[in-house]
Amino acid sequence: MKNQLLNISEEAKEKIQNLNALEDLENFRIEFLGKKGKLTSILRGMGGLSKEERPIIGKLANEVRADIEEELNKMKSSIEDKLMEEKLKRDKIDITLPGKEVLTGHHHPLYHVIGELQEIFESLGFSVAEGPEVELVKYNFDNLNVPLDHSSRDESDTFYVEGGNCLRTQTSPVQIRAMKDQELPIKVIAPGKVYRTDEIDATHSPLFHQLEGLIVDKGITMADLKGTLEYVVKKLYGEDTKTRFRPHQFYFTEPSAEMDATCVVCKGKGCNVCKGSGYIEILGCGMVHPNVLRACGIDPEVYSGFAFGLGLDRMTTLKYGIKDLRLLFGNDTELLTQF
Repeated sequence: MKNQLLNISEEAKEKIQNLNALEDLENFRIEFLGKKGKLTSILRGMGGLSKEERPIIGKLANEVRADIEEELNKMKSSIEDKLMEEKLKRDKIDITLPGKEVLTGHHHPLYHVIGELQEIFESLGFSVAEGPEVELVKYNFDNLNVPLDHSSRDESDTFYVEGGNCLRTQTSPVQIRAMKDQELPIKVIAPGKVYRTDEIDATHSPLFHQLEGLIVDKGITMADLKGTLEYVVKKLYGEDTKTRFRPHQFYFTEPSAEMDATCVVCKGKGCNVCKGSGYIEILGCGMVHPNVLRACGIDPEVYSGFAFGLGLDRMTTLKYGIKDLRLLFGNDTELLTQF
Protein backbone atom coordinates (compact mmCIF):
# COMPACT_ATOMS: atom_id res chain seq x y z
CA MET A 1 0.00 0.00 0.00
CA LYS A 2 2.96 2.26 0.68
CA ASN A 3 4.19 1.79 -2.86
CA GLN A 4 0.72 2.49 -4.24
CA LEU A 5 0.58 5.80 -2.37
CA LEU A 6 4.02 6.80 -3.63
CA ASN A 7 3.04 5.88 -7.18
CA ILE A 8 -0.12 8.00 -6.93
CA SER A 9 1.95 10.93 -5.68
CA GLU A 10 4.36 10.68 -8.61
CA GLU A 11 1.55 10.22 -11.11
CA ALA A 12 -0.28 13.24 -9.78
CA LYS A 13 2.82 15.48 -9.89
CA GLU A 14 3.59 14.45 -13.44
CA LYS A 15 0.03 14.81 -14.72
CA ILE A 16 -0.68 18.19 -13.16
CA GLN A 17 2.20 19.81 -15.06
CA ASN A 18 0.36 19.27 -18.33
CA LEU A 19 -2.85 21.00 -17.26
CA ASN A 20 -3.61 24.54 -18.47
CA ALA A 21 -7.33 25.11 -17.80
CA LEU A 22 -9.34 25.50 -14.60
CA GLU A 23 -11.81 22.90 -15.85
CA ASP A 24 -8.94 20.39 -16.25
CA LEU A 25 -7.81 21.10 -12.69
CA GLU A 26 -11.26 20.30 -11.35
CA ASN A 27 -11.29 17.00 -13.24
CA PHE A 28 -7.82 16.27 -11.85
CA ARG A 29 -9.01 16.91 -8.30
CA ILE A 30 -11.94 14.56 -8.73
CA GLU A 31 -9.70 11.89 -10.26
CA PHE A 32 -7.20 11.84 -7.37
CA LEU A 33 -8.95 13.35 -4.33
CA GLY A 34 -12.67 12.84 -4.98
CA LYS A 35 -14.92 10.38 -3.14
CA LYS A 36 -14.23 7.78 -5.82
CA GLY A 37 -10.72 9.05 -6.55
CA LYS A 38 -7.52 7.04 -6.62
CA LEU A 39 -6.30 8.10 -3.20
CA THR A 40 -9.67 7.47 -1.56
CA SER A 41 -9.88 4.00 -3.12
CA ILE A 42 -6.56 2.99 -1.60
CA LEU A 43 -7.43 4.34 1.83
CA ARG A 44 -10.56 2.16 1.91
CA GLY A 45 -8.21 -0.88 2.16
CA MET A 46 -6.59 0.31 5.40
CA GLY A 47 -8.94 -1.92 7.37
CA GLY A 48 -6.84 -4.93 6.40
CA LEU A 49 -3.61 -3.46 7.80
CA SER A 50 -2.09 -4.38 11.16
CA LYS A 51 -2.14 -2.00 14.08
CA GLU A 52 1.51 -1.22 13.50
CA GLU A 53 1.07 -0.40 9.79
CA ARG A 54 -2.04 1.79 10.09
CA PRO A 55 -0.39 4.89 11.64
CA ILE A 56 2.50 4.73 9.17
CA ILE A 57 0.26 4.35 6.13
CA GLY A 58 -2.18 6.97 7.50
CA LYS A 59 0.62 9.49 7.94
CA LEU A 60 1.93 8.81 4.43
CA ALA A 61 -1.56 9.11 2.96
CA ASN A 62 -2.01 12.52 4.60
CA GLU A 63 1.33 13.66 3.26
CA VAL A 64 0.44 12.52 -0.24
CA ARG A 65 -2.94 14.31 -0.05
CA ALA A 66 -1.26 17.49 1.22
CA ASP A 67 1.36 17.38 -1.56
CA ILE A 68 -1.30 16.90 -4.25
CA GLU A 69 -3.45 19.74 -2.85
CA GLU A 70 -0.42 22.03 -2.70
CA GLU A 71 0.46 21.32 -6.33
CA LEU A 72 -3.19 21.77 -7.26
CA ASN A 73 -3.35 25.22 -5.59
CA LYS A 74 -0.09 26.35 -7.17
CA MET A 75 -1.25 25.36 -10.64
CA LYS A 76 -4.65 27.01 -10.06
CA SER A 77 -2.99 30.31 -9.09
CA SER A 78 -0.69 30.10 -12.11
CA ILE A 79 -3.56 29.51 -14.53
CA GLU A 80 -5.65 32.32 -12.98
CA ASP A 81 -2.71 34.73 -13.28
CA LYS A 82 -2.30 33.86 -16.95
CA LEU A 83 -6.01 34.30 -17.61
CA MET A 84 -6.00 37.71 -15.92
CA GLU A 85 -2.95 38.79 -17.90
CA GLU A 86 -4.64 37.77 -21.14
CA LYS A 87 -7.83 39.62 -20.13
CA LEU A 88 -5.90 42.80 -19.34
CA LYS A 89 -4.14 42.68 -22.70
CA ARG A 90 -7.42 42.02 -24.51
CA ASP A 91 -9.45 44.66 -22.67
CA LYS A 92 -6.84 47.38 -22.27
CA ILE A 93 -8.02 50.99 -22.55
CA ASP A 94 -6.01 53.90 -23.84
CA ILE A 95 -6.69 56.48 -21.12
CA THR A 96 -5.20 59.23 -23.31
CA LEU A 97 -8.12 58.99 -25.74
CA PRO A 98 -10.94 61.55 -25.27
CA GLY A 99 -13.96 60.19 -23.41
CA LYS A 100 -17.41 59.71 -24.86
CA GLU A 101 -19.60 62.78 -24.60
CA VAL A 102 -22.44 62.38 -22.12
CA LEU A 103 -25.53 64.30 -23.16
CA THR A 104 -27.03 66.24 -20.27
CA GLY A 105 -30.47 67.75 -20.04
CA HIS A 106 -31.34 71.33 -19.20
CA HIS A 107 -34.37 73.40 -18.35
CA HIS A 108 -37.12 73.77 -20.91
CA PRO A 109 -37.30 77.36 -22.28
CA LEU A 110 -40.65 77.73 -20.54
CA TYR A 111 -39.04 76.98 -17.19
CA HIS A 112 -36.19 79.39 -17.96
CA VAL A 113 -38.82 82.13 -18.09
CA ILE A 114 -40.64 80.84 -14.99
CA GLY A 115 -37.36 80.76 -13.07
CA GLU A 116 -36.40 84.24 -14.24
CA LEU A 117 -39.79 85.67 -13.26
CA GLN A 118 -39.68 83.97 -9.86
CA GLU A 119 -36.28 85.53 -9.17
CA ILE A 120 -37.59 88.98 -10.15
CA PHE A 121 -40.68 88.70 -7.95
CA GLU A 122 -38.79 87.18 -5.03
CA SER A 123 -36.40 90.15 -5.18
CA LEU A 124 -39.50 92.32 -4.60
CA GLY A 125 -40.50 90.29 -1.54
CA PHE A 126 -43.05 87.96 -3.13
CA SER A 127 -43.24 84.33 -2.01
CA VAL A 128 -44.33 81.42 -4.19
CA ALA A 129 -47.71 79.82 -3.42
CA GLU A 130 -49.04 76.53 -4.78
CA GLY A 131 -52.43 74.89 -5.04
CA PRO A 132 -54.19 71.84 -6.54
CA GLU A 133 -54.78 71.56 -10.27
CA VAL A 134 -58.12 69.81 -9.62
CA GLU A 135 -59.94 72.63 -7.89
CA LEU A 136 -63.19 73.37 -6.05
CA VAL A 137 -65.67 75.29 -8.19
CA LYS A 138 -66.20 77.80 -5.39
CA TYR A 139 -62.50 78.69 -5.45
CA ASN A 140 -62.22 78.67 -9.24
CA PHE A 141 -65.37 80.71 -9.88
CA ASP A 142 -67.63 81.60 -6.91
CA ASN A 143 -65.11 83.31 -4.65
CA LEU A 144 -63.70 85.14 -7.68
CA ASN A 145 -67.01 86.96 -8.20
CA VAL A 146 -67.71 85.16 -11.49
CA PRO A 147 -71.49 85.22 -12.27
CA LEU A 148 -73.32 81.89 -12.41
CA ASP A 149 -74.31 82.48 -16.03
CA HIS A 150 -70.83 83.42 -17.21
CA SER A 151 -69.62 81.51 -20.28
CA SER A 152 -66.36 80.46 -18.59
CA ARG A 153 -68.41 78.11 -16.37
CA ASP A 154 -69.72 76.17 -19.39
CA GLU A 155 -68.37 72.76 -20.26
CA SER A 156 -67.34 74.25 -23.59
CA ASP A 157 -64.75 76.29 -21.68
CA THR A 158 -63.97 74.27 -18.55
CA PHE A 159 -63.03 70.64 -17.86
CA TYR A 160 -65.27 69.28 -15.09
CA VAL A 161 -64.44 66.09 -13.17
CA GLU A 162 -66.44 63.66 -11.07
CA GLY A 163 -67.78 65.20 -7.89
CA GLY A 164 -68.49 68.62 -9.38
CA ASN A 165 -64.91 69.90 -9.23
CA CYS A 166 -62.95 71.14 -12.22
CA LEU A 167 -59.47 71.46 -13.63
CA ARG A 168 -58.47 74.99 -12.66
CA THR A 169 -58.88 77.47 -15.51
CA GLN A 170 -56.39 79.91 -13.98
CA THR A 171 -54.11 79.99 -10.93
CA SER A 172 -56.42 82.55 -9.27
CA PRO A 173 -57.76 79.86 -6.87
CA VAL A 174 -54.27 79.81 -5.34
CA GLN A 175 -54.78 83.49 -4.51
CA ILE A 176 -58.14 82.67 -2.91
CA ARG A 177 -56.50 80.00 -0.78
CA ALA A 178 -53.75 82.44 0.22
CA MET A 179 -56.29 85.07 1.31
CA LYS A 180 -58.26 82.49 3.30
CA ASP A 181 -55.27 80.78 4.93
CA GLN A 182 -52.46 83.33 5.29
CA GLU A 183 -52.14 86.23 7.68
CA LEU A 184 -52.21 89.75 6.29
CA PRO A 185 -50.39 91.39 4.59
CA ILE A 186 -50.18 88.95 1.65
CA LYS A 187 -47.62 89.10 -1.17
CA VAL A 188 -47.56 85.97 -3.35
CA ILE A 189 -47.14 84.72 -6.90
CA ALA A 190 -48.75 81.51 -8.15
CA PRO A 191 -47.14 79.89 -11.22
CA GLY A 192 -48.49 76.63 -12.61
CA LYS A 193 -50.45 74.64 -15.19
CA VAL A 194 -54.03 75.54 -16.07
CA TYR A 195 -56.61 73.93 -18.35
CA ARG A 196 -59.30 75.11 -20.75
CA THR A 197 -61.16 73.36 -23.55
CA ASP A 198 -59.32 75.18 -26.34
CA GLU A 199 -58.52 73.63 -29.69
CA ILE A 200 -54.82 73.13 -30.30
CA ASP A 201 -53.36 75.61 -32.79
CA ALA A 202 -50.40 77.97 -33.11
CA THR A 203 -51.62 80.21 -30.26
CA HIS A 204 -53.92 77.98 -28.15
CA SER A 205 -53.62 74.78 -26.11
CA PRO A 206 -55.94 72.98 -23.66
CA LEU A 207 -52.99 72.94 -21.25
CA PHE A 208 -50.93 76.06 -20.70
CA HIS A 209 -49.10 77.91 -17.93
CA GLN A 210 -49.89 81.04 -15.97
CA LEU A 211 -48.23 83.12 -13.33
CA GLU A 212 -50.56 85.19 -11.20
CA GLY A 213 -49.67 87.56 -8.41
CA LEU A 214 -51.43 89.15 -5.47
CA ILE A 215 -50.74 91.83 -2.88
CA VAL A 216 -53.22 92.62 -0.10
CA ASP A 217 -52.31 95.25 2.47
CA LYS A 218 -53.42 98.63 3.79
CA GLY A 219 -53.16 101.51 1.33
CA ILE A 220 -52.44 99.55 -1.86
CA THR A 221 -53.28 101.57 -5.00
CA MET A 222 -53.15 101.36 -8.79
CA ALA A 223 -49.86 103.25 -8.60
CA ASP A 224 -48.34 100.28 -6.74
CA LEU A 225 -49.71 97.94 -9.39
CA LYS A 226 -48.36 100.00 -12.28
CA GLY A 227 -44.92 100.48 -10.74
CA THR A 228 -44.51 96.81 -9.85
CA LEU A 229 -45.50 95.49 -13.27
CA GLU A 230 -43.40 98.04 -15.17
CA TYR A 231 -40.37 97.03 -13.10
CA VAL A 232 -40.94 93.31 -13.80
CA VAL A 233 -41.39 93.76 -17.55
CA LYS A 234 -38.26 95.92 -17.84
CA LYS A 235 -36.27 93.31 -15.94
CA LEU A 236 -37.57 90.57 -18.22
CA TYR A 237 -37.38 92.28 -21.63
CA GLY A 238 -34.90 95.11 -21.06
CA GLU A 239 -34.83 98.62 -19.60
CA ASP A 240 -35.90 100.18 -22.92
CA THR A 241 -39.25 98.36 -22.79
CA LYS A 242 -42.25 100.69 -22.61
CA THR A 243 -45.65 99.77 -21.19
CA ARG A 244 -49.19 101.01 -21.48
CA PHE A 245 -52.40 100.16 -19.66
CA ARG A 246 -55.82 99.83 -21.30
CA PRO A 247 -59.17 99.63 -19.44
CA HIS A 248 -60.70 96.16 -19.40
CA GLN A 249 -63.27 94.10 -17.48
CA PHE A 250 -62.47 91.26 -15.11
CA TYR A 251 -65.03 90.13 -12.55
CA PHE A 252 -62.44 89.65 -9.82
CA THR A 253 -60.81 93.10 -10.13
CA GLU A 254 -62.18 96.65 -10.18
CA PRO A 255 -60.88 98.77 -11.79
CA SER A 256 -59.29 96.35 -14.30
CA ALA A 257 -56.76 96.79 -17.07
CA GLU A 258 -54.70 94.99 -19.66
CA MET A 259 -51.02 95.87 -19.91
CA ASP A 260 -49.15 96.03 -23.21
CA ALA A 261 -45.39 96.18 -23.64
CA THR A 262 -43.10 97.20 -26.47
CA CYS A 263 -43.05 94.47 -29.12
CA VAL A 264 -39.94 92.36 -28.54
CA VAL A 265 -39.66 91.65 -32.28
CA CYS A 266 -39.71 95.16 -33.78
CA LYS A 267 -38.88 97.11 -30.59
CA GLY A 268 -41.93 99.33 -31.05
CA LYS A 269 -41.52 100.11 -34.75
CA GLY A 270 -44.48 97.99 -35.87
CA CYS A 271 -44.47 94.53 -37.46
CA ASN A 272 -46.78 91.63 -38.29
CA VAL A 273 -46.40 90.20 -34.78
CA CYS A 274 -47.78 93.32 -33.10
CA LYS A 275 -50.03 94.09 -36.12
CA GLY A 276 -48.23 97.37 -36.70
CA SER A 277 -49.03 98.83 -33.26
CA GLY A 278 -45.55 98.47 -31.77
CA TYR A 279 -47.09 96.89 -28.64
CA ILE A 280 -48.13 93.40 -27.60
CA GLU A 281 -50.52 92.38 -24.85
CA ILE A 282 -48.66 90.95 -21.85
CA LEU A 283 -51.09 90.49 -18.98
CA GLY A 284 -54.35 91.37 -17.28
CA CYS A 285 -54.46 93.13 -13.92
CA GLY A 286 -56.47 95.30 -11.56
CA MET A 287 -57.39 96.12 -8.00
CA VAL A 288 -58.88 93.16 -6.11
CA HIS A 289 -62.68 93.44 -6.19
CA PRO A 290 -64.26 94.15 -2.78
CA ASN A 291 -66.55 91.13 -3.23
CA VAL A 292 -63.49 88.88 -3.56
CA LEU A 293 -61.97 90.32 -0.38
CA ARG A 294 -65.24 89.79 1.51
CA ALA A 295 -65.52 86.18 0.25
CA CYS A 296 -62.12 85.53 1.81
CA GLY A 297 -62.99 87.20 5.13
CA ILE A 298 -61.03 90.43 4.48
CA ASP A 299 -62.59 93.83 5.18
CA PRO A 300 -62.35 95.95 1.96
CA GLU A 301 -62.84 99.10 4.06
CA VAL A 302 -59.49 98.41 5.76
CA TYR A 303 -57.48 96.49 3.18
CA SER A 304 -56.98 96.79 -0.55
CA GLY A 305 -54.88 94.89 -3.03
CA PHE A 306 -53.95 94.30 -6.62
CA ALA A 307 -53.75 91.15 -8.70
CA PHE A 308 -52.37 90.27 -12.11
CA GLY A 309 -52.05 87.25 -14.35
CA LEU A 310 -49.80 86.57 -17.30
CA GLY A 311 -49.53 83.71 -19.79
CA LEU A 312 -46.12 82.11 -19.37
CA ASP A 313 -46.32 80.25 -22.68
CA ARG A 314 -46.99 83.49 -24.56
CA MET A 315 -44.19 85.31 -22.76
CA THR A 316 -41.80 82.45 -23.57
CA THR A 317 -42.64 82.44 -27.29
CA LEU A 318 -42.22 86.22 -27.41
CA LYS A 319 -38.94 86.17 -25.51
CA TYR A 320 -37.36 83.53 -27.74
CA GLY A 321 -39.08 84.37 -31.02
CA ILE A 322 -40.97 81.05 -31.23
CA LYS A 323 -43.87 81.52 -33.64
CA ASP A 324 -45.91 78.41 -32.88
CA LEU A 325 -47.02 77.57 -29.31
CA ARG A 326 -47.13 73.86 -30.18
CA LEU A 327 -43.35 73.82 -30.51
CA LEU A 328 -43.06 74.25 -26.73
CA PHE A 329 -44.74 70.89 -26.20
CA GLY A 330 -43.41 68.97 -29.21
CA ASN A 331 -40.23 67.51 -27.65
CA ASP A 332 -38.20 68.65 -30.65
CA THR A 333 -34.71 68.51 -29.15
CA GLU A 334 -33.19 70.46 -32.04
CA LEU A 335 -35.44 73.36 -31.08
CA LEU A 336 -35.31 73.04 -27.31
CA THR A 337 -31.52 72.69 -27.05
CA GLN A 338 -31.13 76.14 -28.62
CA PHE A 339 -32.21 77.78 -25.39
